Amino acid sequence: MVLRIANRDARRLWLEAQGLSAPPTGPVDLPGTIRKLGFVQLDTIRVVARAHDHILWSRNQNYREPMLHTCLARDRQVFEHFTHDASLIPIDFYPMWRRQFRRMEEKVRGWEWHRGMLDEDGRAAIRARIEAEGPLSTKAFDTKIVGKREMWRRPPHKLALDYMWYAGELSTSHRDGFTKFYDLTERVIPHHHRAAEHSDVAQVDWLCREALARLAFGTEGDIQRFWAAADLGEVKAWTAAKARKLVPVEIESARGEWSAALALPDIETRLAEVSAPAPRLRILNPFDPVIRDRNRLTRLFGFDYRIEIFVPEAKRQWGYYVYPLLEGDRFVGRIEVKSDREAGEISVHQLWPEPGVKWTDARQAKLEAELGRLARLVGADEVVWRTDVRR
Repeated sequence: MVLRIANRDARRLWLEAQGLSAPPTGPVDLPGTIRKLGFVQLDTIRVVARAHDHILWSRNQNYREPMLHTCLARDRQVFEHFTHDASLIPIDFYPMWRRQFRRMEEKVRGWEWHRGMLDEDGRAAIRARIEAEGPLSTKAFDTKIVGKREMWRRPPHKLALDYMWYAGELSTSHRDGFTKFYDLTERVIPHHHRAAEHSDVAQVDWLCREALARLAFGTEGDIQRFWAAADLGEVKAWTAAKARKLVPVEIESARGEWSAALALPDIETRLAEVSAPAPRLRILNPFDPVIRDRNRLTRLFGFDYRIEIFVPEAKRQWGYYVYPLLEGDRFVGRIEVKSDREAGEISVHQLWPEPGVKWTDARQAKLEAELGRLARLVGADEVVWRTDVRR
């Protein structure tokens, strides 16, 4: 008999698996938090805080921005590479990431816009400089775009650095602000991680199993999209090979519809132990892993969310960078918040409760408490409401 998981339980399993169930308090275990998530996506945009800092703060509000630099640059507890986007990944996952270097090297060679990168001799010269001078950013090189300048075109040295980074020849030593510094991989990744060898089959097995553990349940597409380090065909071959060990489940959507998924053998234990999330209201980042898969978000929570940074202003429904509001296991609204670090303030520009959500005084108090906590993350002293919509 297929195990059926009601919508409320499915939401709670997913939030618990992604670290949004327990109160976000206590000592900060940054490597442990990133290991639980699997990775943390990096993003340049800083409307209030950058996505990676906000995502980690949402799991523990004692987190502060310099901690991630220490974790990467000094302690080498994470490394940077590409999942569905540039991400920080636990360093002990490195041996299982080797195939991703090969996959990305092949992909980059096929990208039209990367064909203008430096040739093998040019790349060797870059490597020699880094070996002699230490970690360097793109600013240390000065090749020029040849031919017509177009928005997507980049100088040959930037393309070469990208290529060597994707292929695993170079690694991120550290970032200064958001500027990446490249170093030789052998000087960044500990030898025992580089020396560990696993078959391609073992790496795919690990990727699929660990993705499903962090999803709690998922379709083959969900599993593939989690790391984006295996092809859908490889995931389907894995689920077929592991059919006797995987648990078929049916998940109830927010609309009451049922759909098939898979889970690991511990799913019944996890289901029996899952509890209601902490009732606090959380301001989540648009790139939060619970938000990122928009189809899963809509299916489980009935919350239709799209980030509109690439939508022309006149066509935006909400705004450039609007934050989802999660209360317990329910999305109750969205809010437009900005920070001005020089002025020492964060400002609220709009608040939209979800249809059917009554914006009570108690809910408003929860929001204001969360805004105060968010202000402390970015060193702001004041929360300013620049809208009359204080519901």
